[in-house]
Amino acid sequence: MNVHEFQAKGILESHGVNVPRGGVAETPEEAELIAQELGSDLFVIKAQIHAGGRGKGGGVKLAENPKEVRTQAESILGMQLVTPQTGAEGKRVRKVLVAEASEIENELYLGMVVDRESSRVTIMASQEGGVDIETVASETPEKIVKESVDPAVGLQAFQARKIIFGLNVPADLVSATTRLIMGLYDAFVKSDCSLAEINPLAIVKDGDGHDIIALDAKMNFDDNALPRHKDIEAMLDQYEEDPRELEAKKYELNYISLDGTIGCMVNGAGLAMSTMDVIKLYGAEPANFLDVGGAATTESVANAFRLILSDEKVEAVLVNIFGGIMQCDVIANGIIEAVNQVDLHVPLVVRLEGTNVELGRKLLSDSGLDLISASGLAEAAEKVVSAAGNN
Repeated sequence: MNVHEFQAKGILESHGVNVPRGGVAETPEEAELIAQELGSDLFVIKAQIHAGGRGKGGGVKLAENPKEVRTQAESILGMQLVTPQTGAEGKRVRKVLVAEASEIENELYLGMVVDRESSRVTIMASQEGGVDIETVASETPEKIVKESVDPAVGLQAFQARKIIFGLNVPADLVSATTRLIMGLYDAFVKSDCSLAEINPLAIVKDGDGHDIIALDAKMNFDDNALPRHKDIEAMLDQYEEDPRELEAKKYELNYISLDGTIGCMVNGAGLAMSTMDVIKLYGAEPANFLDVGGAATTESVANAFRLILSDEKVEAVLVNIFGGIMQCDVIANGIIEAVNQVDLHVPLVVRLEGTNVELGRKLLSDSGLDLISASGLAEAAEKVVSAAGNN
């Protein structure tokens, strides 16, 4: 699950991370009132969508007074903001963050992710802040500082200082930056994050001195942990989510929308990935990732099928089931039920193997459904790609 920048900053601030003062507005009038309350000499107005690169698309503006804030907010709210991460269709802006602007001396990068290889939280930092970390990693990887955290003891202050020295933070900001890094880690662990990113982490002028502050923030959360974080779960912005993915969560299905034309229904994440790879090998693109899991019922299979067919891009559907815990006759009954309830307007290729496979195949054969059978994954992928091309 993703949250907006203003929500991520609120979480970080509650864990002691220094963030700019600001507020979120849904109308130009609200934006002007927030600016009046802040009383700053310069304001930044930022579109709130689940995508980076907002400034490149015109989603970040500066204003010198509350009246200008209102004008800039009016130009951003309601726009279809296109960034490198939204695709050509863009995303509609429904909220803006109005915050006091900072006089930046230096921009840094600070992020934390779960490293699947080491099963630890890994801290990444770089002096190259304000740009995509992927660009830094590919072009100048030596500029990225990493530190792995032992989950048994948690992040230690000496590890935070190692990161700080790698960032070349001024000596008088070492203590403040240590607190910030420790606060970010505290928020990461206690909120069950999968990613937390501050970009830029900025050294800014503060009166006669300077300070360090999180000018932007991005946080992703483990969906499996949301039941114990009702406050974070309540932050879900349904306008930002794919409607089919939200529907899938109701049925406890693992579904992710993709851009291709071949709908996929598979049991098991590994088999689903392999299925998508083979579809690509035969020259097409998958329209979705859909893992019905090992404990699916006839009803959940039917719901999965309806989700796939609700995607207008789908030109053919491939059902690839290896029956272990999941029995092939359950899948067959789910397919039959779903097809009888919806309009099957695209070719359907089915490959069943494993537990109760003969019964599953017989159920499908006796159903009278217009489907294409396949005995192997390669054959199934070849048939579904061909069927889609002839559809």
